Amino acid sequence: MGGKVRGRIVPAALIGAAVALPFLATTYYLQFASKILLMGLLAMALNLVVGFGGLVSLCHAAFFGLAGYMLAIAAPQYEAGSIWLTLPAAVGAAALAALAIGALSLRTRGIYFIMVTLAFGEMLFFLFHDTKLAGGSDGTFIYYKPEVAIGTLRLLDLEKASAFYWVVLGFTLAGIALLAMIVRSPFGHALAAARVNERRARSLGFPIYCIRLAAFAMSGALAGVSGYFAAAQFGYVAPQMLGWHMSATALAMVVLGGMRTVTGPLLGAAILMGLEEVLRATTEHWKLVEGLIIIGLVLAFPEGVRQLFPIIFKPHAFRIPRRAREPAVPAREAGHA
Repeated sequence: MGGKVRGRIVPAALIGAAVALPFLATTYYLQFASKILLMGLLAMALNLVVGFGGLVSLCHAAFFGLAGYMLAIAAPQYEAGSIWLTLPAAVGAAALAALAIGALSLRTRGIYFIMVTLAFGEMLFFLFHDTKLAGGSDGTFIYYKPEVAIGTLRLLDLEKASAFYWVVLGFTLAGIALLAMIVRSPFGHALAAARVNERRARSLGFPIYCIRLAAFAMSGALAGVSGYFAAAQFGYVAPQMLGWHMSATALAMVVLGGMRTVTGPLLGAAILMGLEEVLRATTEHWKLVEGLIIIGLVLAFPEGVRQLFPIIFKPHAFRIPRRAREPAVPAREAGHA
């Protein structure tokens, strides 16, 4: 009973601290926290395919960047665009791109799937890089954050760091709830069954291709939500947002935080970005030091840093029962024939 109560108190305390952050932190740290949440949302979206689906994708940055470009294209140049119009357009474009890419990529397996997703991601990268679409290789600016209003009544001013942070936090929590519901549903169990033993799942009648395609499209849509607000926060979109380096960074967050856990990638994002922030200020060779630290963490926690949570908050779950510690009594001594 104590473990159940503790398991509810800790998440509630973390959410409470996150909600209270704007009252305690400066604008710089609020913007940094928003960036962590957005990258964590991208990593959690990717983890639906990688951790729960067993498919390593290197094109999720394409959905992330495409949503940002849709905001830049759909919004008026010198005034704020409506969030009610630009957000669905951006997420819809990301979901449609994921559906199209997934429909072709999921016909392959293993290393071939990785290479095909990488190729599609690079195709979108060069589409924006080598053409004059939305500024070409220089990118384009987004001068105003989206407007949250009904008619002439403005509900939120996203130009304020605190308001923007709360909106991002709300979407991140909604993303966590959605992902938790998906992985615990029959659909999520079927996706996991396909990861563990595809032949057996297929023999049981699961439509593996359709299940994986649906998961890929939902993952792309969530990545689009992250990319939309990232573009709004930075006020700028460039082809680099679609590059494979961004996908690799999100994949590193998934591995670092813990695959097959909903919130593990968010923790991985916080660790990776926190390391960058600290090391940049301390050494000019911060990339080298960061790489060594990440290697050490992955070797120490092969299932991700998220595996520390049960040890910290439920230590009794890892104690060996007394009976298990005692040597077994030989059958002949127990009078067992």
